[in-house]
Amino acid sequence: MRNITVSVDEETHRLARVRAAELDTSLSALVRGYLQSLAKDGTRVGDESVGERRARLLREVVAGFDARGVGLDPRENLTREELYDEAIDGRDALR
Repeated sequence: MRNITVSVDEETHRLARVRAAELDTSLSALVRGYLQSLAKDGTRVGDESVGERRARLLREVVAGFDARGVGLDPRENLTREELYDEAIDGRDALR
């Protein structure tokens, strides 16, 4: 097993030791557990891995689009010409 040295400010150290005591473990065990989960599963945010969190957020964005009636169907997209015409019309309206 390898040893590492980590520097933290006094308040962080105090609060981390208190939290470790609340969990009936040591500060070293907390850090070791965190690093092991980081190495195995990637960074976790609460109970979610980064990948799980990204997938959930994407589902929420798409649900928001659906709720507002914003389509994601490529067939609903404007053609390049239609986009250009709208840009010209918008620019003309500003004059």
